[in-house]
Amino acid sequence: MFKKLRNQFLLLNLSITSAIITLAFGFVYFLTYSNLQADIRNRLQAQPEAQMQIVSDIPDPQTAQRESQPSVRHVMTDGVSTFQVEVDANGEIVQIASSVHLPEESYRQLVEIAWNNRNEQEVIRLKNRQWRYAVSPIRVQVIGEDRIPVAGDPNTYSILFLDVTETYATLAQLLTTLLLVGALTLVVIFGISLYFANRAIQPIRESWERQKQFFADVSHELKTPLSIIHANCDALAANRDDTVASQMKWIDYIRAGTNRMTKLVHQLLTLAKADEGHPFLQMESFNISDVVNKVCRSMEAAAAGKGLSFTHSIAPDLIAKGDPDGIKQVVELLLDNATKYANPGGWIELSLARTGRHITFSISNSGPGIAKEDLPRVFDRFFRADRSRSHQDGSYGLGLSIAQSIIQQHGGEIKVKSEEQVSTTFSFAISGQ
Repeated sequence: MFKKLRNQFLLLNLSITSAIITLAFGFVYFLTYSNLQADIRNRLQAQPEAQMQIVSDIPDPQTAQRESQPSVRHVMTDGVSTFQVEVDANGEIVQIASSVHLPEESYRQLVEIAWNNRNEQEVIRLKNRQWRYAVSPIRVQVIGEDRIPVAGDPNTYSILFLDVTETYATLAQLLTTLLLVGALTLVVIFGISLYFANRAIQPIRESWERQKQFFADVSHELKTPLSIIHANCDALAANRDDTVASQMKWIDYIRAGTNRMTKLVHQLLTLAKADEGHPFLQMESFNISDVVNKVCRSMEAAAAGKGLSFTHSIAPDLIAKGDPDGIKQVVELLLDNATKYANPGGWIELSLARTGRHITFSISNSGPGIAKEDLPRVFDRFFRADRSRSHQDGSYGLGLSIAQSIIQQHGGEIKVKSEEQVSTTFSFAISGQ
């Protein structure tokens, strides 16, 4: 279940990330492509004389007409490989102004393709080179530095060829780079997402395990009193002719079982309210010194009966902000635990003092202590380090969980530290006034 949840989280995260990367890289590629295409169009639409400068002497036009082959003029450009061809109305080459050295056959092939596809503006691929072209009628002819109107047949056309091999190679390289960067980014994001997904799932897994353990523990705790009630009901039914007075011991056993169930249900309801975020405490200013003193006096007899040395240091008239009944319940619980788990003839030390803006309560007792591996679970519900004493004292292992909830609602934190076979200390701090 958790693996499936993690995979769904990964799939969602990678899908969103892939979409964002695709949009971002697609926009970069589209913008670059559009700029390069616009640059190509601008170069093709520019006036030929603005692009080329004839560096060789121009042959006599009459001489060129008598020659069987078209004349080729060598020109210089602004760094772009290009050539311009003048053709007649039939697409026959009249003359060529070129900045590149191509075989005559290549010129003819390029011109033929361009003339036959002059309305389509396709890219011509020839001998590992790519050419874009533009066909336009000639209105003036540039001879030297003069612009002379075309005489004779006006159906004369100019085909300007532009080498775009490097441009398209740049686009292909950009696309390859974007794909590689995108793939590597997804791999890195997958690793990071997997790490954080496992971390995110871990608390859910632990919560699920605690919940399973919680229901198992509740079922176990309810099973005992229910078994007692059921057995004593059978005993009453087997002696139905006896008087109520003679059956009181069975009734007392049933009452004890129901009391245990009532206590358990009450504690579970308290924890349920805390889990739902519903405050069950009434906050007010109260004298916490008086509350702790009263609890100590009520527990002195129990400590003396076990032969414990009970000492306490309580600062007078400390005013705290909180729920007096809740704090009283926590102090009673902690003092009761200290009395139960202190070794016979041992000691208990309790203190209440102001520490800055807080009031700190601490209680320590000698005894077997708590194992180091059990310390993180002390406040877990139904947890008891000594399982052999599960029902000897009538507790369910919920007291410390309730104490923790009460202190947390006061904005504090309850802590525990223990050294095996030496002592155990519980402490908490709440806001003072």
